Amino acid sequence: MGAKTALLAFSEGDLRPALRGATRAERSEVETPVRRVLPGYAVAPDGDGTLLDWVYPPDDMTYATVLAGAELFCDRRFMLDRPSELPAHLHDAAAGRRIVVHGMHSVVDWLGFGVWEDGELVRSLSLSPDGGVMENIGDPYDFELPFWAGEHPVEPMPGWPNEGPYPLPFHPLDLGEEALRALFGFTVEGAPAPDDIDPHEVHLHGFRVADPSGAEQAVREAAYAEAVRAMGRPRRFTLGPDGAWQEIGADGG
Repeated sequence: MGAKTALLAFSEGDLRPALRGATRAERSEVETPVRRVLPGYAVAPDGDGTLLDWVYPPDDMTYATVLAGAELFCDRRFMLDRPSELPAHLHDAAAGRRIVVHGMHSVVDWLGFGVWEDGELVRSLSLSPDGGVMENIGDPYDFELPFWAGEHPVEPMPGWPNEGPYPLPFHPLDLGEEALRALFGFTVEGAPAPDDIDPHEVHLHGFRVADPSGAEQAVREAAYAEAVRAMGRPRRFTLGPDGAWQEIGADGG
């Protein structure tokens, strides 16, 4: 699975009808809320795209649209390890509307989503196999229940060496796709359901949004460098004659 998302939405109730009826907004209409959710940043118009294209944009890019009764933003800065810690200015920008955040990252099998109704947090979940359950606030939604009941276990990969049981009762990205469908009306991987929204039909305006001081970029680059250092040397594997994965040494043997 290669699913990644970085989504924030404000809506008057269920977001899905607004996405289903999405029309192309004017760029000037979209730039104002972008500046509101990212105050103090330098904002410059950039290319356009669709929700399918930019559900997980590059660093320093925001893709957004204004819908009937809703606003939708795609930006990595809204991916929070603990969704409950959504910054106060975003609550102000929502102005009492429903808030939904949804983030997934396939490299670390992480999922985090949160929902606020009338300014109150009603559900927040964040988990990954390495970090465990980092946050679990509120009652699970109906779409979550089969996962917590053990109906979607992660099967071991045949032939993989020293593989123990998966540390969670389900794969976070599997639940993440169901959360995305329930809260936003579409998925990014797998076969779409007949009543899913087509994210390719939702137009987004792009903006280059950067910290003018350069501090955010410097912190990010340092974190990337530390992650590369911590990864150590690359490891390569091949299937052996017995069907099990075997590591390839530096000499190719």
